[in-house]
Amino acid sequence: MKVAIVGAGGVGGYFGGRLAQAGEDVVFIARGEHLRAMRGNGLRVDSIDGDFRVDPVLATGDPATVGEVDYVLVAVKTWQLRDAIETMRPMVGKTTSIVPLLNGVEAPDQLADAFGAERVLGGTCSVISMIAGPGHVRHAGAHPTIKFGELDHRPSARGERLRTAFSRAEGVQVEVPEDIHVAMWNKYIFIAPWSGVGAVTRAPAGVTRSLPETRALLEGAMEEISLLARARKVAMDREAIPRAMAFIDALPYEGTASMQRDIMAGRPSELDAQNGTVVRLGKEAGVATPVNGMIYASLLPLERRARKEVHFD
Repeated sequence: MKVAIVGAGGVGGYFGGRLAQAGEDVVFIARGEHLRAMRGNGLRVDSIDGDFRVDPVLATGDPATVGEVDYVLVAVKTWQLRDAIETMRPMVGKTTSIVPLLNGVEAPDQLADAFGAERVLGGTCSVISMIAGPGHVRHAGAHPTIKFGELDHRPSARGERLRTAFSRAEGVQVEVPEDIHVAMWNKYIFIAPWSGVGAVTRAPAGVTRSLPETRALLEGAMEEISLLARARKVAMDREAIPRAMAFIDALPYEGTASMQRDIMAGRPSELDAQNGTVVRLGKEAGVATPVNGMIYASLLPLERRARKEVHFD
């Protein structure tokens, strides 16, 4: 089974590394110093579940040299997806399956528009990981979990084949849920509030969950997403918010979300795909989203500055 990892950062590096460690034929699409380090010294993953190294590792900056693959796991930032789609085209054949592991809920539709719905599964994952240096990924928190499934909910041989591959990967919990849309929104309901509140306050999970005021912000943002999901006919149950808060309560005290880290570092972030999309979809569905709207508006100047659209000190 040949798997291409588009986006070899914290998510792609971890899950792709575990697949390669399990013996699958994995190629990483990377660039710059990260690519050069992987080619020279392999991929190093420091993990709370046990460190490992993939060496040698197959990595390239030119997808046209890879050929068609069985699966493409897309693990770029949401705002990088448009460029990633063009990067992927040489690797996508008639039997290629594409699994997005992005934050947000719109990536499957974007990929289906580009490649055809028959090539796309829904997907989501949970892991706190990041690039610690060139060729070096650090898994710092949360038990790594990956979920994927057909967008029309049917069982499929390709889903089972990928599930079997991940079941052999050490340190990874894999699941093919009955409804991948619900699974994606169950992640969305915690990642967007956690990211947004963390970025506004610049505080880790241990602080935002413990202060009554910021805990109320988290729960308010989650309630808006729950109402929005139901308005969009996503069958989320009433326990989605308690589960999301329990997940945040179980995070390491110093845990931070990737969007939060990007905003704090002055980098472009996934703000539009997370809290911004809640606001946009809320307007379309007639669902009020004042908490997510406040978060989005508060962070928008920093996002525009990171993208060099506005300038201020």
